[in-house]
Amino acid sequence: MTEEVQALVGKEFRCLDKGFVRLIDVMGDDSAIVQAARVSYGSGTKKVHEDRGLIRYLMRHLHTTPFEMVEFKFHVKLPIFVARQWIRHRTANVNEYSGRYSEMKDEFYVPDADQVRAQSAMNKQGRADEAFDAERAESIRTSMQQTQDMLYGQYQEMLSTDLAREIARINLPVSNYTEWYWKIDLHNLFHFLRLRIDAHAQYEIRVYGEAMAEIAKAAVPLAYEAFEDYILHAQRFSRTELEIIRSTLSTLPPLDELQARGLSAREAREFLDKLQKD
Repeated sequence: MTEEVQALVGKEFRCLDKGFVRLIDVMGDDSAIVQAARVSYGSGTKKVHEDRGLIRYLMRHLHTTPFEMVEFKFHVKLPIFVARQWIRHRTANVNEYSGRYSEMKDEFYVPDADQVRAQSAMNKQGRADEAFDAERAESIRTSMQQTQDMLYGQYQEMLSTDLAREIARINLPVSNYTEWYWKIDLHNLFHFLRLRIDAHAQYEIRVYGEAMAEIAKAAVPLAYEAFEDYILHAQRFSRTELEIIRSTLSTLPPLDELQARGLSAREAREFLDKLQKD
């Protein structure tokens, strides 16, 4: 573990009004990916640029197993409604705070005024781009807080009657904060990030994704660079779309021109192969 990554262990990345992401531990780095791919040779047998080239080749061709050799363990504090979206990623190990064994905390998420928006007219599962006016937004925020206070007060009253915690909690809203430990390998973390830091992801989960992306970028810089280039900021084309692209090209670009634009020699050849493949 490098000094830079060691400095991130235990650091609190604030998320939303009361949440956070903390890196608890990380196993492996870029060299672990390379070593797993090569299997037989340890570190120091290849130059850094060769390691980078191999990692980029693996990412480009979706050879995902070596990326599973790196694992991250996070401590996350998040609203329950974010946790219910998050848990759809079923490729991690999770241990969550239990409202059966422990008292739920008086901590609830209230969105900032600039996130209090109307339903999007174009996206059935998202909010509009424009926030409500300040007065209306503040009125909604106040109503949310009052409801949260009322429901938590009822929860406390139920606990005071010696009602079981597992029953008393059931009326608490999904804005209540929970916590968990979340352990995941790098391949599946990249899949999570591809979906959750996308501009179309819900703002509240995107904040957490961006915090973990910052951690991953520091821990595995070569792998994260390849992820950005070939997954996060790349596009997939259907057969019909590729045919349209081919039809607009009168000639294929020469290799040296493609390399001048930033492709390696191998990437340039692969790109030309894609354009000519039926």
